[in-house]
Amino acid sequence: MGTWLYRVWDWVKFWLLFGAVTGLLAASLAGCVRTTPILAPTPTPTYTGELYDIDWTLSGDLEAHDPVIIRQGDAWYVFTTGVGINIKRSLDGQQWQNIGRVFETQPAWHKQMIPQNDGNLWAPDIFYHQGKYYLYYAVSSFGSNVSVIALATNTTLDPQDPRYAWVDEGIVIQSGKGDNYNAIDPNVARDREGNLWLSFGSFWSGIKLVALDPATMKPPADVTLHAIAARPGSTAIEAPFIVERNGYYYLFVSFDFCCRSILSTYNIVVGRAQAITGPYVDRDGKSMLQGGGTLILDGDARWAGPGHNAVYQRGHSAILVNHAYDKQNGGRPTLQIHPLYWDAEGWPTLARPEE
Repeated sequence: MGTWLYRVWDWVKFWLLFGAVTGLLAASLAGCVRTTPILAPTPTPTYTGELYDIDWTLSGDLEAHDPVIIRQGDAWYVFTTGVGINIKRSLDGQQWQNIGRVFETQPAWHKQMIPQNDGNLWAPDIFYHQGKYYLYYAVSSFGSNVSVIALATNTTLDPQDPRYAWVDEGIVIQSGKGDNYNAIDPNVARDREGNLWLSFGSFWSGIKLVALDPATMKPPADVTLHAIAARPGSTAIEAPFIVERNGYYYLFVSFDFCCRSILSTYNIVVGRAQAITGPYVDRDGKSMLQGGGTLILDGDARWAGPGHNAVYQRGHSAILVNHAYDKQNGGRPTLQIHPLYWDAEGWPTLARPEE
């Protein structure tokens, strides 16, 4: 019996030793597996920055025509064509609400200068300069070049601020029946040297550019009128917007026709130049004075006539803001905001480049 027990004990020791060795081997192998580096996929670089990180899916009150956008503090503001100029605000860039008008009562000189004006003030542009907001806008009537670009200023955009008050600064530039241009659709741009310029224009002989006096933010009396874009044979060009980036000035304009609801044919094109006064050419090298322009945005199955854009840049990121007519909502002019990228050749695009 004792011999049998010893034999059992020998078998127990054998299996205990075998288990220990097997366990050590398994642990060692597991340790090898754990310590052998696993090559995870290289993370795809992403665009970082406030503008590219926002989901620009919009909601709220989005009815808008000829929008321009700016940010003050924690809020976004959009100014649009309308009676007295409409103002929208958003805290996140997505949910928008109307917050009133620039002019609750319009200056009397509007009607005196432009008797055919129906109260709608067109195509505002907002520019911040030396502690003040400069709002340029047009007073005109449809199909006429008897027009005025005017200016209003404010020290804040927040209606709750006790300093909030729009000040009428009067006429900036005007056009009449004897002129070959139309003084509407203003946009202010700053060049690399810090000089300020006003581009404007609609139909007739196209888009013009004038220097601004930084003291008055209006053109000097003897200012030179530069022609920077036109469409010979068509004349359907308007709504300039200039930004500087990558050593170039980019001129965005709208081709074809707005204001026809779902029959609108507006589309946004761009060209670039090394000097703010031009010459601007498109991607194919065609002069914008000869109708050149590289397409940025056109209509689609839902949206008709996207146009009258503005561009807002922050750091390396940018957005394109425009209106388009919603075929699913009775042709309502609607605010759109798109991330705007630059491709490897330095051209703006709505298509996110491969990273």
